[in-house]
Amino acid sequence: MTISVLRQVVAAEFAPEVTYLNTSSWGLLPRRTIAAVKALADENAAGRRSGAGSFEAVEAARVGFARLVGVHPDRVATGGSVTVHVGLIAASLPPGAEVLCPEGEFASVVTPFALRGDLRVRYVPLAELASAVRPTTALVAFSAVQSADGRVADLAAVRAAAAAHGARTLLDATQAAGWFPLDAGAYDYTVTGGFKFLLCPRGTSFLTMTEEAEHALPPLFAGWVSAGAPWKSNYGPVRRLAPTARAFDEPPAFLSYHGAEHSLALLAEVGPDVLYAHATGLAARLRAGLAELGHEAVPGESAIVAVPGLDGRQPDLVAAGVAVSAPAGNLRIACHLYNTEADVDRALEVLAGKG
Repeated sequence: MTISVLRQVVAAEFAPEVTYLNTSSWGLLPRRTIAAVKALADENAAGRRSGAGSFEAVEAARVGFARLVGVHPDRVATGGSVTVHVGLIAASLPPGAEVLCPEGEFASVVTPFALRGDLRVRYVPLAELASAVRPTTALVAFSAVQSADGRVADLAAVRAAAAAHGARTLLDATQAAGWFPLDAGAYDYTVTGGFKFLLCPRGTSFLTMTEEAEHALPPLFAGWVSAGAPWKSNYGPVRRLAPTARAFDEPPAFLSYHGAEHSLALLAEVGPDVLYAHATGLAARLRAGLAELGHEAVPGESAIVAVPGLDGRQPDLVAAGVAVSAPAGNLRIACHLYNTEADVDRALEVLAGKG
């Protein structure tokens, strides 16, 4: 897909009323996604929908996500939040196991381990994560892209270090999937919230696992959906779970998944290479503009641009119609497929005091 075609797709699917540079908080919903959610809501209101929603939509979302991150759909479990997925993985570890995490990691990635009380959780700076893996490490839990400041982890180095010491890996792809090329199969587990760069309604999340790592997970949240045969295992204890990652499916939020199917299809139409080049190109323009204004952004090639200590300017930008966020003392600006050079220039204009 060329940039001109990308612009046509964006014009057809998005109509923000502000300069929206806040996808790290939540992504804009495409028109096709909104239409699917509204259609299901109308059917539920009118009593025309049997079962409140379609498992075919859930399966289509699973397939769409699997395609995006390079794994077979059998390796993907669907759910509603990253926290629940991480909690399942935390429950799989034996007492005393060591979990290695970056300092300042997003709470959902570390809290289920920290609050278990019988695990040894160790924190190191992100840049030292690979070198900090040791023979006693059972799991390295980290984000591909840091939520607070957009730093991209040295994924290859962490994978190599974990493999050398026999540790499993848990990658949170919430701030990456949708713009950053990922191979989920290279990690024992990945967790991804769908409502940011995947442009899905909130209430969609995805857990991937290798076949080997799957056997370590307990059937902690098993229910009628876990059998992999919706509507055929509603009563009595489920005797046999699905023989794939579907054994860890949660009962779906149908409204969210009816929309997710279409958001993921849109990302597939655009293509991962185009998404990456577009988002990082805009971010590079933004970093250069910030430098001209005397502001030093966190370096790198991330689509998320953060400026430490500039969080106090977030209200000025919002008042000028530029949606950004300010976590952990940073001004955070995120670029995605629906953003343009004009969006970046508008943010810089406001920061320069010309807005």
